[in-house]
Order: sequence, then structure tokens, then C-alpha cells
Amino acid sequence: MTNQASHPAAVYSRQGELWHPSALSRGPWDPRAQHGGAPCALIVHVAEQAMAEPGWQLGRVTVELVRPVPVMPLRTQCSVQTSRTTARLSIDLFDGDTLVARAHALMLRQQAMTLPTDVPGWTPARLLPLPGDCSERLRIPGLPDGVSFYGSAVETRNAQGDPSRPGGGAAWFRLAVPFIDGTATSPAMRAVAAADFGNGLSWVLPAERYVFANADLSLHLHRQPQGEWIGLQSQTQADASGAGTTLSQLFDERGSIGVAVQTLVLRQRG
Repeated sequence: MTNQASHPAAVYSRQGELWHPSALSRGPWDPRAQHGGAPCALIVHVAEQAMAEPGWQLGRVTVELVRPVPVMPLRTQCSVQTSRTTARLSIDLFDGDTLVARAHALMLRQQAMTLPTDVPGWTPARLLPLPGDCSERLRIPGLPDGVSFYGSAVETRNAQGDPSRPGGGAAWFRLAVPFIDGTATSPAMRAVAAADFGNGLSWVLPAERYVFANADLSLHLHRQPQGEWIGLQSQTQADASGAGTTLSQLFDERGSIGVAVQTLVLRQRG
């Protein structure tokens, strides 16, 4: 668990129109750049806050990480197009006048329904063991120590597979600190923050010799997660052309909540 006394109070704080990331937002590739999960969760917060009335939920968000998002004050621009059942939002994230991320979010108007429970073959998937039955922290080999999103802002529990060896795996994630100072963290923010860990969880190339950073993240939610823990079951594919993909199934403790896909940029270290 994070020692919060020695770390910043939250991943982000807001001052006027600017979002100020703390050291808790740092990613694994460069201490000057953020982990992808940090700006992705910030973008989801902006999308949710842009809805003028309650009763909407995130159905999908695609975040294009145009360039490394710096650990520097950022600003956002958001436009909304709303219909009777859907709202489509475009969110841009800027470092000064430089575009660093562009996102498109789909919000769905909630509608209570009664679904059949006796449909043959329809059995909601679960990720087991549950986090309360897991004891080992997820340790991704080759990632640097120090204050970071992975090492300090998120608590992890390894669920399936051996993270010291390449290949697919499963783990549970929950934020160990507030995401935005003085603001509640929504279920969708928790989901997208965890979803960006898929490529590290299912690494197939050693981080000491290769970079396998994601250039985007697409998250689809068919259900809003309940509780603090988000589970990922991930698998990565890599090609000698320098491209890769990671596919992750997402869970809460009740069962499946959605899927996420990342496009990976693979590079050999110098």
C-alpha cells in the first residue's frame, strides 16, 4: 500500500483552467512523462463533468496519445453533441498550445431494464481469484522504482500468471490516492486508469531492452464497475514491424464490465 505521508495528496489538482499533475502521474518510460492511465482518467472526468444533467454513463472512450503527456500543467477543450439516447464528446488535452492527447467519448443515457436470466449460454464471466484472495503485488520486471503512477498511486494484486515471465496475465488494480484533489473518483475513471496497464501486465518483450508504449487506448464498458477494484485479464501480440496490440477484458468483483484495446509502438532501446 502507498505510503501517502511521503507522497503528493492526489494525482492531479486543479487551479483555474489548468490541471496540475503531481509526481504520482509519472510513467515508466520517462520521469518527465505521465503514465497513460493518468491523462486517460482525467479525460473521462472532463467528459462526465461536461454532461449538463445526471443519468448518463460512459459507453466508450478512445484516447489518442499524440505525444508523451508531460508532467506539466495541462488544459482541456471539450465539445458535446447530444441526441435523445447518446452524447458524443471530443476532448483535446494541451500542454500550452501543443496538442498532446485527443479523445472521443460516447455517453449513453441510462434506462432501467429487466433482462432475462434464463438465456442459454449467457453466463457472466468472472475474474478469479478475487482481490481479497490475492496476496502478491504485481511486479512488472524492468520498470523503474520511485514515485510513479504504477508504483505509488495504484495498489495491485496479481491474480493469474507469473508476471516475471512474458505472456498473458491477470491482476487487480485500485487507486490508492484520490485522483483529483477534492473530487470523488468515478467508476469509469477507475476503469480507464486500470485499463492502461494491460500492455505492462501482459508484456512479451523485456523492458530493459525494448519500449512497448501504447499510442492509444480504447475502452468499451457495458456496465459501470462497482467497488474500488478493477480486474484486467490481458494478452499482448507483437510483430517485428514495430507494432503490437494488447487486448484486455475488464472486471469488477461481480463480473465482466467491458474490454480495452491498446495499439503498441515497439522500439529497441539504444
